[in-house]
Amino acid sequence: MSTENAASGKLQPLLVLGKITEILDAFSFDRPSMTLGELHQTTGIPTSTVQRLVTNMVQQGFLDRSGDQIRIGVRMAYWAATSMKDLDILSVVNPVLKNLRDVTTETACFFRAEQNYRVCVAIAETRHALRRDMYVGKVIPLNAGSASRVLLAYDPELAERVLADKLESITDLTITETGRLRELVQQARSDGYAISTGERETGASGLSAPVFNSAAEIIGAVLVSGPTVRMPQEKCEEWVDLVVSHAEQITRTLGGRYPASV
Repeated sequence: MSTENAASGKLQPLLVLGKITEILDAFSFDRPSMTLGELHQTTGIPTSTVQRLVTNMVQQGFLDRSGDQIRIGVRMAYWAATSMKDLDILSVVNPVLKNLRDVTTETACFFRAEQNYRVCVAIAETRHALRRDMYVGKVIPLNAGSASRVLLAYDPELAERVLADKLESITDLTITETGRLRELVQQARSDGYAISTGERETGASGLSAPVFNSAAEIIGAVLVSGPTVRMPQEKCEEWVDLVVSHAEQITRTLGGRYPASV
């Protein structure tokens, strides 16, 4: 075998693995199953190649097939289970936050609920000179801001506990009326994300999306925040799919799944 052919032989498996990865990455929580034609359109891989790879992937358990619908194979969950053992969640969260920061150029954070508050447990700070006060360990009441609404939206017990308590006022725009907060929490659940302006800090905006574990329980919220002059309502709306997809990436990497009603 010539040197060129030998090199080609070594590269070929990597090319196949790349295409397999593209096919697996094509599936999402919003689109858990697809036809061969839809996989071709989503990945751009030639139809004959998609058909051949899907057939082999179904045989090996990478994919499952029912009629013309194809989805990620149940066997993948078995393999993934060992990767989750002793996994540090922040080792998954931090690279995603850094990527989100780099794409938006704004601060990206991860919040978890602690009693009647939310706590920043990871952050990728903006490189802009004009930035809002945020750091790991920052504690914020659960009635203020988009991340709070997302955390409450998927934890009914926590939501009722917070709504039954006195709602703190941080700025003039902080939600302190129980009925209004309940409406916004329900909207966050319906939308799958939340946007807020000036609730935690005057002149600051936030856009948040939920992250779930394997039991479909919310474990945190991904937040992009920054000055409203750089993040007006229309910019936040433009970034919804971006933030939701980054939150979904964390959920998928952790072996999580969305609640059935989502």
